[in-house]
Amino acid sequence: MERTKIHDLIALASEPSSERRRELLRSVTDLFFTGEGGRAPKEMSLFDDVMSQLASEMEEAVRAELAGQIAETAEPPRGLLRDLARDRSIAVAEKVLTRSEALTDDDLLAVAHTRGQAHLRAISQRATVSAAVSEAIVERGDDQTLGVLLRNDGAELSRESHERAIDRAMANAELHAAVVSRRTVPVDLLNEMYFVVEARLRDQIRERNAEVDPAALEAALAAGRKSVAARDGALPPDYDEAERAVRLLKLRNGITPPVLAAFLRNRETTKFLVALSEMADIDFGTARKILERRDLDALSIVCKAAGFERSLYLTFALLILDREANAMGRAKEYGELYESIPREAAQRTIRFWRIRRQTGDVAAA
Repeated sequence: MERTKIHDLIALASEPSSERRRELLRSVTDLFFTGEGGRAPKEMSLFDDVMSQLASEMEEAVRAELAGQIAETAEPPRGLLRDLARDRSIAVAEKVLTRSEALTDDDLLAVAHTRGQAHLRAISQRATVSAAVSEAIVERGDDQTLGVLLRNDGAELSRESHERAIDRAMANAELHAAVVSRRTVPVDLLNEMYFVVEARLRDQIRERNAEVDPAALEAALAAGRKSVAARDGALPPDYDEAERAVRLLKLRNGITPPVLAAFLRNRETTKFLVALSEMADIDFGTARKILERRDLDALSIVCKAAGFERSLYLTFALLILDREANAMGRAKEYGELYESIPREAAQRTIRFWRIRRQTGDVAAA
């Protein structure tokens, strides 16, 4: 009965009236959805051909209505499904791209490589997104699209995709929260964000660090990237001289907190940074970044991890702020932060920063 009816409907396809052809599409669609049980391959192919042809001739509103129906179908006509997924109208494509479980990775990749940001954002909102599809989105998506993907807990990202996402987030504050809130970001990569995010997000990073067990911490350190040192730029011209001077002081047990303060007070900046790196066991690039940015928050982490007294930290803070307005008030504020950070938490954070030294040594070897 159904086979006879669909052939009768196909016979009406020669009807030139667009209204009649719209009615024909609805009739074929109703017939498809009212069918019981599985369909034979030939019958499914017949439905696919007819519905695809008719849908291609319909206006956007009709295609969007059809897409909404097809999106909920476990076994839709494959050609029609793909056509709707790559429809140039996002009002049509979004319905199947976000909801259809019948779309394969190959289907999604075909759309991701050929359509624009609206289509990529629709794919990024799916309940699950494979690593392969996420990689294509990271590669082709703009920062708004990347933000949608990062906020989707169902999206799987490889380490390489996470690295690329972190690199982009470093330059765009609108991505900071999406990265820090994402639980699957490798912890060593998450800590690279510490120097660019605001205070509340730094708190989240420290909390995440506190959750990492020692074995996972060592694994994260081992996975650190080899390109970090190159991003720090050239060493200052007096680095070698400063490094030799600090090395001699170290041999004489002369690297003490008061000596560090004297370096800073006398504007022997490179010596201060080399000595701080030595005492806090961080790399020179990280120390320089903290000083250049006057990042008292990060400085408090370094000083607490190194076991410096609060008074020494406040001395550093005042010298770094120099003549800045309300320097004393700011130093007092960060002194309270210094007191609130447990030393163990600071040491855990520092261990991630040490990746910079390890990768720098590898690059220089």
